[in-house]
Amino acid sequence: MCKLFINADTELWSSTTHSLRINGMVTSVRLENAYWALLTEIGARDGLSVTQLITRLYQESIKVGHDVANFTSFLRVCALRYQALQLNGDIPLQTDVPIASLDSERILQNESKSASRGVH
Repeated sequence: MCKLFINADTELWSSTTHSLRINGMVTSVRLENAYWALLTEIGARDGLSVTQLITRLYQESIKVGHDVANFTSFLRVCALRYQALQLNGDIPLQTDVPIASLDSERILQNESKSASRGVH
């Protein structure tokens, strides 16, 4: 079992730091390359660069009152949720389907129903 993980490309877990400007402030985000690849894919689905995606996620999180003290962890969870939602069939595997075109309310309701039944 572990061979699948141990023998994976080491670049996947190597970290890269990206400097970006959010609301006029320059900040740095350090993530493993596997997360950068997923965030790049998520953004590209809606015609956004990874910097534009991260800025939008930050701004929308603030708007709804989330504490973004550990924003890097939030980005990791976003990437993992993206993959989980793809596996569940809630987000199409075809990357030409924009995330913005999906019925997020329905997806969140389905997810809530699954969680209440103990299905993850």
